[in-house]
Amino acid sequence: MQEPVVLVSFKADESMKESIEQGLAGRARLVWLDAVQDRADAIRQADVIVSWNTPREFVEEEYALMQHARLLQLLSAGADHVPFQLLPETLTVAGNVGAYAGPMAEHVLAMTLALAKNLREEHLKLAAGTFDQYGMNKALRGSTAAILGLGGIGKATAALMRAFGAHVLAINTSGRTDEPVDFIGTTCDLQQVLSRADVVVISMPLTNATRGLIGAEQLSWMKPDAILVNVARGEIIDEHALYEHLRTHPQFKAGIDAWWVEPFRHGRFEMREPFLALPNVLGSPHNSGMVPQALQDATREAVENVQKFLAGQPIKGVFRREDYLP
Repeated sequence: MQEPVVLVSFKADESMKESIEQGLAGRARLVWLDAVQDRADAIRQADVIVSWNTPREFVEEEYALMQHARLLQLLSAGADHVPFQLLPETLTVAGNVGAYAGPMAEHVLAMTLALAKNLREEHLKLAAGTFDQYGMNKALRGSTAAILGLGGIGKATAALMRAFGAHVLAINTSGRTDEPVDFIGTTCDLQQVLSRADVVVISMPLTNATRGLIGAEQLSWMKPDAILVNVARGEIIDEHALYEHLRTHPQFKAGIDAWWVEPFRHGRFEMREPFLALPNVLGSPHNSGMVPQALQDATREAVENVQKFLAGQPIKGVFRREDYLP
């Protein structure tokens, strides 16, 4: 039986290379796209392609060469940047589901606590000479957290919220879960979930169904002093609607890690609204998953999925093309 070919299309650092080489040794022949002389031939021969930022790694004409490939395994968790319309219909695309869940859940809690405890505001008061010892902040214990998207990130976030004594309401595609949540539903239940929540966390993938899911109407359902944290994709929320809601509801707060125009997907960072000028916004540069060893750990998990695929076992994170086709 011919040894399968695994093509790695991104430039890996030494630790990532080591994870890939150790994980696939004796299972497949590894080909590094940045080291081949004939790119077209390497793509044609690949059984599996391991990719990070697919549109940056391939030109449009090269997708048609992937007829022999059976799996496109992403290093990223999401697939909204993948040009599904250009890929062969026989090519399975799988995301690195849950690979960054732990640190991202910690980031959600950090943003939530910083906003709930007014840390930035109190720091600025102290710097200005005001010692406001009796200024009130919020407790997570006894609060209600809504988790929109109960995948790896959502589950890890729900566990931390429960550890802080919060009640957890969750939304996913099936309306079912084995997680110990206080409520599980689908987007059909969005109004009742948002209206009950003190904290709303967005951790769902960006698909045709979730694009623009949170607009002016949905924001109006939320409590006037709710906290909204987005670590998923900016486009799930209407950018202008969120800005206007924050501007006109000063008690409403937002932690934004995922932006609408970002370098990874768009080649640049751009804000159409001056979010960071608002005192009720806390921002970070979509680095919620970036801790030491994060990329090495994510590479290892992606390789484990490839191992299962080559062994004929079920794999995780398979995307439905129809959720992403234009």
